[in-house]
Amino acid sequence: MENPILKLKDNISQLTETQRRVADYILKNPVDVAFLTVDQLALAVKTSTTTIMRLTFSLGYSGYAEFQKGLQELLRNNAAPQIRLETNLKGLDESDLWMRCAESQFNNIQSTLEMISTESLNKALEMIVTADRIFCTSVRSGLPVAQHLSFGLNRLLGNCELIVSDLSDWVDKGIDFTSKDLVIATSFPRYARRTVELVTAAKSNNAQVISITDSYSSPLVKYSDLVLTCSSSSIAFHNSPIASLFVADYLVSAIAINYPEKTKDRLDKINSVLTKINYHYTD
Repeated sequence: MENPILKLKDNISQLTETQRRVADYILKNPVDVAFLTVDQLALAVKTSTTTIMRLTFSLGYSGYAEFQKGLQELLRNNAAPQIRLETNLKGLDESDLWMRCAESQFNNIQSTLEMISTESLNKALEMIVTADRIFCTSVRSGLPVAQHLSFGLNRLLGNCELIVSDLSDWVDKGIDFTSKDLVIATSFPRYARRTVELVTAAKSNNAQVISITDSYSSPLVKYSDLVLTCSSSSIAFHNSPIASLFVADYLVSAIAINYPEKTKDRLDKINSVLTKINYHYTD
């Protein structure tokens, strides 16, 4: 997704004086502009709708509607939490909040289905089952994804470990990464620096990297051998992990189903131990 704010800043010196006034208003009031009609914006800046349309044309957009859509997406996905919340509250009907939340998650999963190919998923499975060691890492909103993956893959394969990249302990492991290791990193806007640093260290030691992230503009992408893009939008201020958890759950399920020779014996042994220690609650 193109960043309309950056495009404005990069091209502001080429704009006319009136267009610069519009650009200045947009840069100072992005949340308001994201939901103003072109007539309302023209009134606020005291200019004509023609000036605004010419401005958006000069930035490479088909018109104000396309520019505004890009601005809305930018605010929802890449802005600070309080800005995202303010953006999403625009036009929100509180009486329908439950259904709005459900619809948002359905849309996230549908979007993710469209973004990830079967070939990419098959490659991810092959990378997982051929790795000597697997390290799942993330922080904050992506941490549930890393936790679900690390538990599921370790239960099946016995060679997976969770690394919380905010903790400095990973440095001791990072210096020992090899080309036979696999790092699965999850990160969403505003991307955590420590996760990027861990992935950078892994790549410098020739480890394989799978990134679960929101787009190909993510800083993880240039260090990744495979990128699985997942929609992470929410109706509030945060990145939603639901679609990426869906992908993580698929990977765990597909390993169990497609590679029974690698997983069945281990699952049987684990179940035997759990039964002996009476781990599960029964009446």
